[in-house]
Amino acid sequence: MKKLAIIATLAMSFEALATMNTTYFQPLDVKSLHDEEVTMQRKGIAPRFAVPHKVEIRPQWVKSDSGYTWTHQFSAPNAVSLNFGFSKFKLPEGVELNIYSADRSQFIRTFTAQDNNINNELWTPVIMSDDVIIEVTAPTDSVKNISLELTHIGQGFRTFSESTTKSGDCNIDVSCNESADWQNEVNAVGVISTGGSSFCTGFMVNNTKGDHTPYFMTAAHCRITTSTAPSLVVYWNYQTSSCGGARDGKLTDFQSGSTHLASSSKSDFTLVKLLQQPKDEWNVNYAGWDATANIGTPAVAIHHPNTDEKSISFENDPTVLASYGGYSSPGDSTHVRIIDWDKGTTEPGSSGSPLFNDQHRVIGQLHGGGAACGNDLSDYYGRLHTSWSGDGSATSRLKDHLDSGKTGNLTVDTI
Repeated sequence: MKKLAIIATLAMSFEALATMNTTYFQPLDVKSLHDEEVTMQRKGIAPRFAVPHKVEIRPQWVKSDSGYTWTHQFSAPNAVSLNFGFSKFKLPEGVELNIYSADRSQFIRTFTAQDNNINNELWTPVIMSDDVIIEVTAPTDSVKNISLELTHIGQGFRTFSESTTKSGDCNIDVSCNESADWQNEVNAVGVISTGGSSFCTGFMVNNTKGDHTPYFMTAAHCRITTSTAPSLVVYWNYQTSSCGGARDGKLTDFQSGSTHLASSSKSDFTLVKLLQQPKDEWNVNYAGWDATANIGTPAVAIHHPNTDEKSISFENDPTVLASYGGYSSPGDSTHVRIIDWDKGTTEPGSSGSPLFNDQHRVIGQLHGGGAACGNDLSDYYGRLHTSWSGDGSATSRLKDHLDSGKTGNLTVDTI
């Protein structure tokens, strides 16, 4: 825990503690939720990790010698995690928002004026606790300029490596030797949450300018729209430290918020622009892509199966064209079909993850399929060639964004 958070916690006045309100949530029926998830996933709906609650909570300030403090406790017995969505968020300089577990063992970094954004919203990453305190401290002359309203709380019933169903043991950690030639692409992939309740995989994507514009792609069925794009949270570098070792991935490299740019159900893609570039120390890369009509090489997928730590899968046979869910080729040619994985697999939570050809360029993102450990069923990736022209408008195709300079280039490499 950072010293800043410790100091803030210790400095909480007795008056603030005495007036701290608590919001309680009843324990969830995890078995029933799991059964619902199985049904929803069969329908191609992105899996949930939390039950969302709508609230209307505004600061109740307590005066102290150093300024004002607001504290509020949230208790949800047996929850795997909690997360928070502020539909109003704007902090003046000098104001700090901290979120930590009541036992002080978990802490999300301090949020400040540096987190103000064009959406005027803040959606937090998960904190792995069922008893959490939000604390805001403000200098006396700043409190009147704070805009803060909490309207969403996500009560986690599964998340990441603590999901109800663990990913299968045929998955290959990206820390294994098999991924040695794919580390540039590994570093482009992240696990995501949307609306504080559903999760998928996605990836940073390069453009023909190569200017590190923070474009990010995932699947349309992951439900990132104009209204939900501000709630997108991306976690980078969530992976095991050793091949086949403990599930010790960290959720500390995160960023919040985006602007929706384009989507199309035809090839099941969504493109957003993140509000900031990833931090340099996270070593995030921008995936190259191939928008030509060419397919037919072996392929590699990098993804978060069941949103566990990052994995890699290999198909040694040539990819083929298909309709979504179809077995005949070329079908309507909107999807790339993996007939069956030779090493590894995909699972719910892998949706939106990139499929790379043998030139290390993305040719599609995962729409769905039946692949799992122990079977030879197919997966289907929305074809990037189809997404390039989409449905004919800037809000339904890639080329207006990934080739805004109209160079006509249909391939770029990972940077």
